[in-house]
Amino acid sequence: QVQLVESGGGLVQAGGSLRLSCVASGRAISAYAVGWFRQAPGKEREFVSTISLSGTIRYSADSVKGRLTISRDGAGNTVYLQMNSLKPEDTAVYYCAARRPPTSQTPADYTYWGQGTQVTVSS
Repeated sequence: QVQLVESGGGLVQAGGSLRLSCVASGRAISAYAVGWFRQAPGKEREFVSTISLSGTIRYSADSVKGRLTISRDGAGNTVYLQMNSLKPEDTAVYYCAARRPPTSQTPADYTYWGQGTQVTVSS
């Protein structure tokens, strides 16, 4: 079992930055591929970015490429989502999720989920 806890969300103006963290307990997150997903009110949960065990393979949604970057602390138990040049349409609850490799862009493929952290971008 892996327990995931997200943090780092908040209220930011358009063009601002945030860094989300996903900390694992129970088992080392280094054994899992990790993804970030988001869900806005009235919308389905959507893929944001994913990273492989080694950190060498990363995929991001077209809507966030060049602005949101996933990374993992190789020596630790944390995965990050650096969010730059934020837009109002980035407003959502952001979730991290983990699964045995390989990576996936499909929420249903993930086994473990955090409780989410709210990101609100004002215009």
